[in-house]
Amino acid sequence: MKLNFRKYGSGHPLFVLHGVFGSSDNWQTLGKGFSEHFTTYLIDLRNHGNSPHSDEMNYQVMTDDLLELMEDEGLESIYLVGHSMGGKTAMHFATMNPDKVDKLIVVDIAPKYYPPHHQQIFEGFHSINLATLQSRKEADDQMAKVITEFGVRQFILKNLGRDSDNNFEWKLNLAAIEANIDQVGSGIADNAVYEKPTLFIGGKKSNYIKEEDYSLISSHFPEAKIEMIDDAGHWVHAEKPKELFELVIDFLS
Repeated sequence: MKLNFRKYGSGHPLFVLHGVFGSSDNWQTLGKGFSEHFTTYLIDLRNHGNSPHSDEMNYQVMTDDLLELMEDEGLESIYLVGHSMGGKTAMHFATMNPDKVDKLIVVDIAPKYYPPHHQQIFEGFHSINLATLQSRKEADDQMAKVITEFGVRQFILKNLGRDSDNNFEWKLNLAAIEANIDQVGSGIADNAVYEKPTLFIGGKKSNYIKEEDYSLISSHFPEAKIEMIDDAGHWVHAEKPKELFELVIDFLS
């Protein structure tokens, strides 16, 4: 699949992968900063952002998508950063193609299986009647009945776009994501190993990376360092961008 991406800067190539329900937009500010040091690719994963839609969605096909992008861009090896689902994609890609990844950064996700836990997000999407929707404010008002957190609603509503007839639509492939959400939570293979420099960055207020996960991380990524950022939840890059930026640049320099 030919993924949509934005490309900035010069230097060693750096791929940045967003999480589920996200897009390359989520990393645009940080991406501009990264581009002062690296050729930075902000990528829309399949079924997200402006990338193509497919009923098939698992980490094997998402790994294949990245391989195709590297081939199209003539890249032999990259630095790789991924958050949440993007972090899982990055882990799969690095363990399956270690010669193509020089350094790996995983943001707030562990190599383990996570049971489906996005029901409220799906309810938020389904609370909006696209056929009668007149404005983004109306979409926010409808969703507020299901999701009270303003920041979460704004994150979801970044996916609201318009079709060729100027009617509202979801840019992401909601049906495929919902059908494959168990695949999104899957862990990496028991024998998967990446032995090059790796950095795991977590939010101390998030429950995605726990202390009991450290040994599992080390078993798959023996060169891994783990850094937990104070006062950050799961969206570390949005809540503590300065701290995350400094960790990434220090690690990749």
